[in-house]
Amino acid sequence: MLKNINFGASTWLWESPFSTDSIALFPKIKALGFDLVEIPVEDPSLIDGNTVKKALADNGLKVSVCGAFGPTKDFTSDDIDLHENCFRYIEECFKLCELFEVDFLAGPMYSAVGKARMLPDEQKKVEWERAVSNLYKVCEMGKDYGQFIALEPLNRFESDLVNTADDVLRLVNDINHSNAKIILDGFHMTIEEKNIKDAIHTVKDKLIHVQVSENHRGVCGTGLTPWRDFSEGLSEIGYEGSIVIESFTPEIKELAGAVCIWKKHEGGQDDFASKGLKFIKETFK
Repeated sequence: MLKNINFGASTWLWESPFSTDSIALFPKIKALGFDLVEIPVEDPSLIDGNTVKKALADNGLKVSVCGAFGPTKDFTSDDIDLHENCFRYIEECFKLCELFEVDFLAGPMYSAVGKARMLPDEQKKVEWERAVSNLYKVCEMGKDYGQFIALEPLNRFESDLVNTADDVLRLVNDINHSNAKIILDGFHMTIEEKNIKDAIHTVKDKLIHVQVSENHRGVCGTGLTPWRDFSEGLSEIGYEGSIVIESFTPEIKELAGAVCIWKKHEGGQDDFASKGLKFIKETFK
C-alpha cells in the first residue's frame, strides 16, 4: 500500500512556457482534483516567484519544480560557456524552489535533451566525467538553497548518456554527494527498462519523485504500461513522494515538435488530465 502520495499535473499538459500568467491554470488544476502542480521552468525570468507562491496558497496546491535542458544548457559540452549558462539557470531554479518551499529540482540536467549520438567509448567517458564533475558542483550549490537534485533517465531518442535506472544510479554513485537523488518517468521506463518493478528496486531510497503518462504519451491506463508492476514496485520500496502526470499539449507547436506529439489527444487536455488522475488514484493506492 502506498501512503502520503500527492497526485500532480504538469502545466506542460496545457501550455508552454510557464510564466506568471500561468497561475490562471491553478483553479482548474485544483478543481480537477489534483493535490499538486508541477512547474517546468523554461525561462526563470518569466516567473514572478512571489505571485506564483501566493496563487499556490490561494488554491491550496502543493508544488514541484522541474528544469528544461536544451542545447544552450549542456554539462557534457566542450563549450565551457554552456556549462556556466547551465549553472546560472539551475541557481535561478533553486531560488524558485527555495521560495516555493520545495526541497528538490528535478530533470535530466546531466546533458542537453536530444543529444543522442553513437559515440566512441573514449568520448562517452569524457562526457560522463564532465557530467559527474559539474553535477557535484550543482549539489554543492544546492546545499546553500536547501535543495536536492532529482536526476531523470531519458529514452534513447532523447539522450545517449542516461537511459535506465541502472544508468542513473551509476551516475548518482559516481557523483557521490548526499544531495544527488533520482526521478523516474514511466514513459521513458516503458521504452528502456526490461522490468519496471526491478528498475524501481534498483534505485530504492534514492527515488524522490515520479512522473507518469502512457507509453504513447497519452492518457494513463490506455496503453501498454505495466501499471500493477509500477504500483507494486513503489509500494515495496515504501515510496512516499508525488506522482505527477507529465504530457504535453499539441497546441504549442514548438513543444509538440520537440517531444514528437503529432496529433491531438482525444477529448482535449482537461479530459486527458481528469481521466488520467482517476486512473492513477485507483492504481497507486
